[in-house]
Amino acid sequence: METKTVNIKINNSDYQVPQGVTILDAAKRVGIDIPTLCYCEDVSKNASCAVCVVEVKNARSLIRSCVTCVNEGMEITTNSTHVREARKTNVELILANHPKDCLSCLRNQNCELQEIAAELGVKETRFVRTKKLEPLDETSPSIIRDPNKCILCGRCIAVCSEVQTVYAIGLSNRGIQSKVSTYMEKGLGNVACTNCGQCALVCPTGAIVERDETDKVFDDLLNPEKYVVVQTAPAIRVGIGEAMGLAPGSLVTGQMVAGLRRLGFDKVFDTQFTADLTIIEEGHELIRRLTHKGTLPMITSCSPGWIKFAEHFFPNSLDHLSTCKSPQQMFGSVAKTYYAAKIGVDPRKIVVVSVMPCTAKKYEARRPEMMGAFEYWKERKGWSDDDAFYDIDYVLTTRELARMFKESGVRFAALPSEEFDSPLGESTGAAVIFGATGGVMEAALRTAYEVVTGTPLPDINFMPARGMEGIKEAEVDLDGTKIKVAVAHTLKNARKLLEQIEKGESPYAFIEIMTCPGGCLGGGGQPIPTTWNIRKMRADSIYAEDAHKPLRKSHENPQVQALYKEFLKEPLGEVSHHLLHTHYKKRGLFVWQQNGEGKNADQHAEKETN
Repeated sequence: METKTVNIKINNSDYQVPQGVTILDAAKRVGIDIPTLCYCEDVSKNASCAVCVVEVKNARSLIRSCVTCVNEGMEITTNSTHVREARKTNVELILANHPKDCLSCLRNQNCELQEIAAELGVKETRFVRTKKLEPLDETSPSIIRDPNKCILCGRCIAVCSEVQTVYAIGLSNRGIQSKVSTYMEKGLGNVACTNCGQCALVCPTGAIVERDETDKVFDDLLNPEKYVVVQTAPAIRVGIGEAMGLAPGSLVTGQMVAGLRRLGFDKVFDTQFTADLTIIEEGHELIRRLTHKGTLPMITSCSPGWIKFAEHFFPNSLDHLSTCKSPQQMFGSVAKTYYAAKIGVDPRKIVVVSVMPCTAKKYEARRPEMMGAFEYWKERKGWSDDDAFYDIDYVLTTRELARMFKESGVRFAALPSEEFDSPLGESTGAAVIFGATGGVMEAALRTAYEVVTGTPLPDINFMPARGMEGIKEAEVDLDGTKIKVAVAHTLKNARKLLEQIEKGESPYAFIEIMTCPGGCLGGGGQPIPTTWNIRKMRADSIYAEDAHKPLRKSHENPQVQALYKEFLKEPLGEVSHHLLHTHYKKRGLFVWQQNGEGKNADQHAEKETN
């Protein structure tokens, strides 16, 4: 079908553009950038900042280009004196209430407000502060909210409500008293926030940032009494290069390993080792549920944001979740039991640092259920609760690791390619693809199909699980038993599948759910900006690494095989049950309704939501 076009003028030049596009998009198509702050492609376009204004002939006032569509014969001016002055004035008004702490802000040199102020030549503001200073919201283990840096763009509200359907935050009050807040000012840590960090990913300033743990990690790296190891998630290898100035989607696995060694880690391991381990445990759990009439569909449990979403919004469906811990948490359990015994180091002296694309992993690491290694040793050595420790000590996002590299003077682009340490650094291609939506499903089927049928999947590249569609489905024949499977990313799509389950209408046996758009490669701790085009480039790199791995099925990992032979004995066995599996809990549900009023939708759930 032929696209209809309209004839317009932009800055006295004639153009043909598709009918129905906005002025902002039309200008971009012809090579003209119009500055924006509140606009965020595919997320928010509420026209609140008025930075994108342009002149349109015969219009009575300046027009906001992000929400105004082009018309036949429209004459637009994007750079007149009137337009430039209006934009500067609007930015000055925003800056009047903005802290002047750019040099110490986590978003310094990666801040849209800072960038636009420089582009427009704003060197000072003529206006005085009109808002009182607000305290920081530090209630969340994952995210810090600074209301004083908020410019009321509404992006965080839009991504939380429209992409994730969580409604953890909303706009309260009116006029000069307007602010972004949580239900009853409880703080993100005490409402139905899933810690996904998508709000931080779209925030144009430093109003929402990850909880920074880099100084604590530096301290332990310099402590001779500590044995500090690091694990890196699959999505880090396609994100950290970008954060260090390389092209989006750059695959830098070897350089990442080299950089971590230069930071001083005693061992550099790979979360992909326990991604392979997760597949073996989860695959056998699925087979057991299929053959013993267990609860179906079984849903993956690798994404901590999704887990917390289920605990808040679908507490009656928790038995559908796989009992497997995530690869991050499995790694901590194995590192502080099997590996600690193997190298003869007291697990109380081992510090496990995770590098994750995900802010929710910070929350997951502090769940009280995630102390499996301590419970293991407590039973065997008689340790007291004073000796207690978590399986994971610190979780760094991709952005935090980049800051550590820069602070340490690591010249990332000049680093050689180095290999992970053994034994917890060995992985297969199945583990790599955990970083993309559909990857866990594909990895699980590569193993489960072979375990059940005794033969490999007809095509190891299970294409129905790949791609960026919100919900994907397929049918798999397991030796005469046909099962339907589904893949979803974003909590909005997860909600659709869970509503199906609660109505008793789900046709699936196995479902993969990832919290963030695109999966982990689009996580809330990844480099800013993260667009759909960038997500695709990261996914392409992940699948390229999978294709070049000599081993591409989790059950073929020789070090995981050794782990079972020497320690775990068998999938779903007694040791695995205590170290690699967990349980979940019902939680309260404090959220914002669409009209902006708060509600507690589950009066019978626990009040304590963390």
